[in-house]
Amino acid sequence: MKKKALFPGSFDPLTAGHLNILRRALTMFDEVVIAIGINQDKRGFFTMDERENIIRQAIKGLEGVSVIQYSNLTVDTCRELGIRHIVRGVRNMLDFETERSIADANRRLAPEIETLIIPTAQEFAHISSSAVRDLLQHKGDTSLFLSDGVVLPHR
Repeated sequence: MKKKALFPGSFDPLTAGHLNILRRALTMFDEVVIAIGINQDKRGFFTMDERENIIRQAIKGLEGVSVIQYSNLTVDTCRELGIRHIVRGVRNMLDFETERSIADANRRLAPEIETLIIPTAQEFAHISSSAVRDLLQHKGDTSLFLSDGVVLPHR
């Protein structure tokens, strides 16, 4: 039986840091499902379809990765797909505390689903989707923050 994990996030857009987490998760799991969700606390910059297209560009050639969009609870998506592991990435201690709280809540809702928190490699710790969006709005160069070959929609 294949070991699968769900890698949920808003991915608005997917960055080189997200890709680092994904590649490292692929060393532990046979398949990783990138799940693009709606974050109620954030106003989306890219549409869900644009985010999915960006992700598909970034993962081109990677084995064992699929992409879905979802709008329900993450643990419900895991149950629907038969997935027992959630992968989350963190850049710093503030991210860790947030992700730990979410993992604790998910464990209460679905004790059979475990969350694995992976710290990003140091060279990606400064990268955030917010920084990429800010660069885009000010016509800055985003190439250092994104995966090679990714072309973002014009704004």
